[in-house]
Amino acid sequence: MNYRPLGRTGWNVAEISFGAWAIGGAWGSVSDAESLAALDAAIDSGVNFIDTADVYGDGRSERLVAQLKKQRKDEIIVATKAGRRLPKQTVEGYSRQNLAAWIEDSLRNLSTDAIDLLQLHCPPTALYDHAEIFGMLDDFVKAGKLRFYGVSVEKVEEALKAIEYPNVQTVQIIFNCFRQRPAEVFFPRAKQKKVGILARVPLASGMLTGKLRADSKFAADDHRNFNRHGEAFDVGETFSGVDYNTGLAAVEEIRRLLPADVSMTQFALRWILMFDAVSCAIPGGKRPEQVKENCRTPELPALTPKTVAEVHRIYDERIRPLVHNRW
Repeated sequence: MNYRPLGRTGWNVAEISFGAWAIGGAWGSVSDAESLAALDAAIDSGVNFIDTADVYGDGRSERLVAQLKKQRKDEIIVATKAGRRLPKQTVEGYSRQNLAAWIEDSLRNLSTDAIDLLQLHCPPTALYDHAEIFGMLDDFVKAGKLRFYGVSVEKVEEALKAIEYPNVQTVQIIFNCFRQRPAEVFFPRAKQKKVGILARVPLASGMLTGKLRADSKFAADDHRNFNRHGEAFDVGETFSGVDYNTGLAAVEEIRRLLPADVSMTQFALRWILMFDAVSCAIPGGKRPEQVKENCRTPELPALTPKTVAEVHRIYDERIRPLVHNRW
């Protein structure tokens, strides 16, 4: 495993870290025992950073991470998120009272006295015009409830607004072969300000693993079934907002670029690591085998300039018209 600085936090995090949405819920059924085995596989592979959220399984994911930390002596940095407990996303919902309650819930779930990194969980765009909310987060840092804070965003414009606040340490943003705009617009500014970048949805909800087919079926409680058209939350969270069949066709084109003995999953993750502005990618994993495959990615050789250019061409021809200016 290789490690990169996480912005100005002083932490160095594993290039391939662990996203803990799938072990909480909304990705079909998974047992706690298998989730803990997946988490163990991550730590055994050198992962030292886990990203979760209070709403992943209504605290289930956070509690599993707490259980892992009790069982392991390794240093594990845990990021969680707050804000999606609101029944409807409004700026007013991000009150001091609500933030305090969400933080206390996560502290309890994580069995800790201070949250390493709290991220606002895809709040409304208008929130970034309200400096007082970031002032509240500063107060929670001063009170010792948080070590650092950042944001998780849907849009590049939100990311750019967020990092104008001096104590926003990290931005979590969708970035993968199907969502390339952040590299053009946001990464240069983030590097300039030394902000950590967490590449989320790195495998486009499994599309970029190359394992999905036209007839693949998803469980009723899997967002790839119930949020295909944005019925439950932003459609960009599911398959990165790309039409399913269009995505499958693009994957088949990308598959032709794979070097020998490199899986589609590893190729997609290695592509992300070609961007030095990225601190880490945070793929999920419900099974130890998936996690181990993900974590072998940093050992792979860099992609050639020709290969990177080909991925960009496929994006330009097939994907850009669908997503580029939307997020």
